[in-house]
Amino acid sequence: MIIVMTRGSDREQVNTVVERVKSLGLGAHLSEGEEVTIIGVVGSPLPSELEGTLESLPGVERVVRISKRFKLTGWDFHPQPTFIDVGGVRIGGDEIIMIAGPCSVESEEQTVSTAKSVRAAGARILRGGAYKPRTSPYEFRGLGERGLEILAKAGQETGMPVITEVMSPTDVELIGQYADIYQIGARNCQNYLLLEEVGKTRKPVMIKRGASVSIEEWLLAAEYVMAQGNPDVILCERGLRSFETATRFTLDIGAVAVAKQLSHLPVFVDPSHAAGKRVYVASMSLAGVASGADGLMIEVHPSPDHAMSDAAQQLTFDQFDELVPRMRSVAQAVGRDLAPSGANVHSGAVIA
Repeated sequence: MIIVMTRGSDREQVNTVVERVKSLGLGAHLSEGEEVTIIGVVGSPLPSELEGTLESLPGVERVVRISKRFKLTGWDFHPQPTFIDVGGVRIGGDEIIMIAGPCSVESEEQTVSTAKSVRAAGARILRGGAYKPRTSPYEFRGLGERGLEILAKAGQETGMPVITEVMSPTDVELIGQYADIYQIGARNCQNYLLLEEVGKTRKPVMIKRGASVSIEEWLLAAEYVMAQGNPDVILCERGLRSFETATRFTLDIGAVAVAKQLSHLPVFVDPSHAAGKRVYVASMSLAGVASGADGLMIEVHPSPDHAMSDAAQQLTFDQFDELVPRMRSVAQAVGRDLAPSGANVHSGAVIA
């Protein structure tokens, strides 16, 4: 249900409606645009007489019930696009944001050198896994807190915010001490306890679409985060499991267009995990830019063939350097651009 306030309604009237909604044991989510203020009402069950109760309050223009299962993630509750500021990086605008870095944090030298290289090429946010969900318990599963320390240091040295995966509700507090963005991996897309826990924080959350998750289920995963009061959610398409084995997953480019039609949240593409083979990463990256994605997340490693995880899909420094101007050309062809790097990296220092 949404409550549309009249133009010119004042703060006191808005607060009165919000308090009335909360007094009924329901949640109230405020969305203030330049021309209209909307109050989203969530909770169950919604009393049948609720519309009349709320429409009688001063400043209320109309009350509308929303039939969609996802509410906070949809345009009805939030008629303006969501913009997220992370350490001076604006996500969701006209400029496409590049997230890049190694699959796993393996050492300080590996992570810092990668951070400097991708930053110089145009990346704005650094990625790297400290806790790795692996299919086999015998594979490299990350350096844990030491990996977080290395990732944070690399981010500080290059002036980049960092994103890393959180796998358990019990790790949210610790990872929040080092990371600027929580990443919810595809395997945890429907881990609702974890989604609620990161929703209680005020850090941005990226939710990767599960390999067998529908677009509606993906948006409902974001709903779990937003229902806890955290509005800063990023959606990330990274491929579906299908009959095809030529690539690791099947990248659903159409999902980008559909998600942006249904939701005000920024949408990213992860071509590395979709491809599974570095020879296809460039093509999928260009397709992601052309599809209207707000950003891309690409894995880069100083020596991919010796990487401790996902060796086959990580780009070399040179391959990433060559890809960025091609992505910029595609972005400009569709009326957008890649976000400028904003700084030059030299000898470990960031020079504005």
